[in-house]
Amino acid sequence: MNGYATSDRDAVTAAPGGLLDLLKVAAVVLDGGGHIALWSPEIEQLLGYTAEEALRQRADTLLVAPENRTRGRELFAQVRAGDRWAGVFPLRHRDGTERAVEFRTMRLLDSQGQPHLLGLATDATTVRKVERDLALSHSLVNQTPLGIAVFDNDLRWVGVNPALERINGVPEEALLGRRLGEVLPGLDVEAIEARMRHVLKTGRPLLDQQTIGRTAADDHDRAYSESYHRIEDTDGRVLGLAMAVLDVTERQQAAAEVAQARQHLSVIADAGVRIGTTLDLQQTARELADVVVSHLADLAAVDVLESVVAHGTIVPVSGGAPAEFRALAVAAGYPTDAIHAADPVGELATYASSRIITQCVRRARPVLVERVDPKMMRRIARDARAAQTLQEAGAHSYMAVPLVARGKVLGTLTLYRTVDERPFDDRDQALASELAARAAICIDNARLYGRERGTALTLQRSLLPTTPAEREGLDIAARYRPALSEVGGDWYDVLPLGPGRTGLVVGDVMGKGVQAAAIMGQLSTATRALARLDLPPAELLRHLDDIAGSLGDAIATCVYAVCDLRAGICSLSSAGHLPPVLAGANGGATLVEVPGGVPLGVGGVEFGTVELKLAPGSLLALYTDGLVEKRGEPIDTGLTTLTRLLGNAGPSLQRTSDSLLSALSPEPDDDVALLLVRTRA
Repeated sequence: MNGYATSDRDAVTAAPGGLLDLLKVAAVVLDGGGHIALWSPEIEQLLGYTAEEALRQRADTLLVAPENRTRGRELFAQVRAGDRWAGVFPLRHRDGTERAVEFRTMRLLDSQGQPHLLGLATDATTVRKVERDLALSHSLVNQTPLGIAVFDNDLRWVGVNPALERINGVPEEALLGRRLGEVLPGLDVEAIEARMRHVLKTGRPLLDQQTIGRTAADDHDRAYSESYHRIEDTDGRVLGLAMAVLDVTERQQAAAEVAQARQHLSVIADAGVRIGTTLDLQQTARELADVVVSHLADLAAVDVLESVVAHGTIVPVSGGAPAEFRALAVAAGYPTDAIHAADPVGELATYASSRIITQCVRRARPVLVERVDPKMMRRIARDARAAQTLQEAGAHSYMAVPLVARGKVLGTLTLYRTVDERPFDDRDQALASELAARAAICIDNARLYGRERGTALTLQRSLLPTTPAEREGLDIAARYRPALSEVGGDWYDVLPLGPGRTGLVVGDVMGKGVQAAAIMGQLSTATRALARLDLPPAELLRHLDDIAGSLGDAIATCVYAVCDLRAGICSLSSAGHLPPVLAGANGGATLVEVPGGVPLGVGGVEFGTVELKLAPGSLLALYTDGLVEKRGEPIDTGLTTLTRLLGNAGPSLQRTSDSLLSALSPEPDDDVALLLVRTRA
């Protein structure tokens, strides 16, 4: 780096530098005989002798130790003869110690031509220290990757190190004496010079100041960290300022990537909580759309292939065939008419093979359109009107991501940016693909569950009587309501046993889905076959227990009753089932205590029987636990409510059945089977 430059107005009488003051250069003049003729204050400070003590004294006698005088006289004679000498020579201090003094000597002639000797002297230790400091500073400044610049008080370049030459793309000689903006207009010159003036005025350094811009070395913006320090001499006089520059573009990019990764993980974590809370296909799609517009897009739509909704085999889109989609969810991050440009939820839409959404599911790869022009919009939107609506809403960037689960394409996640001015990029595509992959598994689980639930429900209903058999002397009403989630193995039946005798059964197979429905079917069929033998309730349950034990891990509760209207008696046995409710003709109802029994399939326990008198108008209710059991409530609460409602039942058993379901289990978590029987007066 060059030294400090001076302005034109200082060219004649520039202020002195501080280096000589730091070295404390002293002067002494000897006459031709070696006597001290002149003695400066600095030499007095260096050696301790006052001018009165030194003047007219022989220098070798006063200042040189006896063992060094011969060498001193030789050097004096050498300089007197006209040779210059420079070096370090030990001189004696007034206190008796010696000082190593560095000299620069020369011969002077007076007006008569008589020789004199001028010695410029300074402490050798001080010189060595300054030399080391300068060498160290030079090495650091020239070898550091940190760009360093020096400016004068007029904010003109004084010097730069090689690192800053590389950062600027401008050699040092092209900078000297010029202002920052004259050389590097691509930087924020106004802000940088404002910082410089602040540091020159206050003396307080400014550290890690951020600047975005470009220099002659780059054709794109980069990020720089700058630190400013005021430069002063030993007397506190302001000489200018130094600026240290570090290119932090890569560091900022790395920090941005870390922040992006953290945001990515945060979105994924949020999606893990919000997507797939149920096994409902449409609800899962809505959850995906809501997450996307919260973090990634302004408008989102979820469409699946029609074969996915039908719960059948997923038919891949191939060749030039069109694709049929069913819209499941549409969401926007703000109120906008653009939401109406998407396919209406629940409706079927057909897209030709050339459309973007069809290509996405056919190729099973994302499609990213950073900038959507009118021609591309017509390939994206469902029709010309939708394309116009999207354009008027400001849709400028588009992405379609396939929903792929277990190697099969289920549909697409479609994204638009309208308010957010940033186009979608590769990082957005990676995040959208991650969200789509996670959501696709949830959607496929919902699809598989829906298919299994449909199968189980079909099997369940096919095994239940369509309408209870009419029996002389009895009014009968029955209801079956599947759970909102998984279908279980609840069933009921009314069995004719002979004149005046009717068998009533309600059971509940533990477990869910097709397996529970299949076991229920086997137990229901076995009950019908055993009932034809007109067995007592306890004996029938014992045979059912043996059958359940042969079905593997099948466990079921069951209550079986035989109503004999001629005798006016109802015999009941229970296999771990909830107690029936008996209501009198004049109101009031009680739970029927049936002797203890264990569920079918446990085995080894006898079943007891209780006999009830059936007066005309008596109402008997058999049910499964889905009617009275709710999460977070003791089952006694449901039993109490059921008993109270049956005690006030009206004349119509059909209305009573519906009111019980509405009051006790409007949205059942478990299947409900209900059988009401009333004896006629």
